[in-house]
Amino acid sequence: MILFKRENYLKKIRGFYHDDDIIKVITGVRRCGKSSLMQTIVEELLDLGIHKENIIFIDLDSFENKKIKTPDALEQLIKKLSVSQEKKYLFIDEIENIKNFEEVINGFCTDGGYSIFITGSNSYLLSGELVTKLTGRYLEFEMFPLSFSEYEEMKKFYNKPIDTNPIVELNNYILEGSFPRIIQIEGKDNKRKYLQGIIVEIFEKDIRKRVKIKNKEVFERIRIYLINNFGTTTSITNISKILKQNGLQITKETLSKYIKVLIDAKILYEYPRFDMKLKRSLCGEKKYYLADLGFYYTLNTNNQIEYSNDLENILYIYARSHDYSISVGKIGKLECDFILRDIDLNYSYVQVAYSIVQSQETLDREFKPLESVKDNYPKYVMTLDYLFQKRNGIKHVNILDFIKENSEFN
Repeated sequence: MILFKRENYLKKIRGFYHDDDIIKVITGVRRCGKSSLMQTIVEELLDLGIHKENIIFIDLDSFENKKIKTPDALEQLIKKLSVSQEKKYLFIDEIENIKNFEEVINGFCTDGGYSIFITGSNSYLLSGELVTKLTGRYLEFEMFPLSFSEYEEMKKFYNKPIDTNPIVELNNYILEGSFPRIIQIEGKDNKRKYLQGIIVEIFEKDIRKRVKIKNKEVFERIRIYLINNFGTTTSITNISKILKQNGLQITKETLSKYIKVLIDAKILYEYPRFDMKLKRSLCGEKKYYLADLGFYYTLNTNNQIEYSNDLENILYIYARSHDYSISVGKIGKLECDFILRDIDLNYSYVQVAYSIVQSQETLDREFKPLESVKDNYPKYVMTLDYLFQKRNGIKHVNILDFIKENSEFN
């Protein structure tokens, strides 16, 4: 099968293909495309002239490797497959299936001669032994489900029809979800069943097997609340109050633990609010976005699209996939949807809305927070409009065109 190249991720990793002193760790929510990315890297290595016998690919989720459960078994398998005397390229998919795998990976990295790539579906990979033993010796490359531009590019790649109306395609992207395999599944019912299967798989493999959930009812209520209220400012205190109003008692410590479970499984992404005048974080106040909007629409019978939060979620994932750090800006009584910071510590400010051309009130609401920012970094109002407003140097752009062109915030 010919694989669609996720160029946004490949270009980040290519510079490290041949490094045997740096472990390449690819993380992301389950089924976002990590295995395919590794297979694409294998194809590129073969195109570069690396011999097939120098490439070792171990899928720990496969039936043939079902007996590989211990570090010793993994070590013996790697040694068995290491038939070449030249540099070897070792790929291990779903490495967290092996408890205490870190010592094995550390050993092969220390001895040299192996350029190592590993994947995992949750942040367990960057906890405990991996951090303490491999500090400075690994790089994490975080993957996300398809951006809107990748969604359309992948449909073209596999000769799937694309509607000429971009809003229709946006609706499909929101309702069907952005996991790569969705593209090749026919029928909305089948797509939804696939998404439901991913949700079950995440909870069975990435949560229940790894975390003791004592109060499953409360955990489910927290999960439903956070998924249903993505993009909304909230806090541990507020969630605790809402649960108590519904007759559920839970300590803030347990609540924080359950939220972290959802974040570690990469179902949710958390980011803080930032007071731009006082230059400090606002303790406790946070927003949560979804790894995939399909999580919301699959778990709810209401398919009425709420563009405001959906567009924020789409832009959040896009910005994260381009390695921007993100927070929410509070400017006095006004709020800026996103403060973005790139790797060179340059900032940009973004407001997201469905449309601003239909009323002066809406236009003022979106522009005023940005006008309150007194520095010269780029400022954007992003909407679905194609009639653009210009005001005080603030850029008004179409969010779909911005994403489809793989634009940077500069």
